[in-house]
Amino acid sequence: MECHAGVQSDDGVHCAFFYGTLMVPEVFYSVCYGGKDVPEAIAKLHTFEPAILHGYCRRRVLYADYPGITEDKDHQVFGSYVTGLTKANMSKLDLFEGSQYERRRIKVNVLAKVGNVEGEGNVEGEERTAEVYVYLRKEELEDKEWDLEHFRREKLKTWTRAGYVFEDCDPNHPASVA
Repeated sequence: MECHAGVQSDDGVHCAFFYGTLMVPEVFYSVCYGGKDVPEAIAKLHTFEPAILHGYCRRRVLYADYPGITEDKDHQVFGSYVTGLTKANMSKLDLFEGSQYERRRIKVNVLAKVGNVEGEGNVEGEERTAEVYVYLRKEELEDKEWDLEHFRREKLKTWTRAGYVFEDCDPNHPASVA
C-alpha cells in the first residue's frame, strides 16, 4: 500500500523512512513480527524502496551498532522508503527506537536509480511523505558515518535472533511523536 498523499491513509497504513538497522528487512521483521523469517503474505504487505532524505545527517551513535540522524541542511541521508506499516507496527517501532528518538513527518525522494556509495549517479524520483526517527541527543553521535555493509557483515546475526531487538527496550519510554 503506497502512502503518496500523506503518512497515514484512511485504513491506518503508515509509511516510514529507515536509515539504519531497519533498512534490512530481516531486522524490520524481527522488530515488527518477532522473527527474521515471515510468511510470504506478511512480506508482501511491505515494500522497501531506496530513497534520499535531504537536510539531515546520519552518524554512528557512541558505543552502539546503530545510527541516529539530526537536522543538517548541508547533508542528505540514503535509506529505505517502506510502505504498509500498521498502527501495531508503528507502536513496536516506537518501543524499539525508545526515548532517544522522536518520530517526525518528513518528505523523502524515492530513487529512480541508485548510484555509488557516495551517492554519485543517484536519480531522484517522486517525493513522498513518510515518518522518520530523529535522534534527540546530538552530543552522543560520533563524527563518523554509520556503515550499513559493516552492520550486515558484523552485527546482523545478533540483531535478527529471537528476542534480541527488545532486550534493552523500556516499555515506559518509547519514542516520542512530534
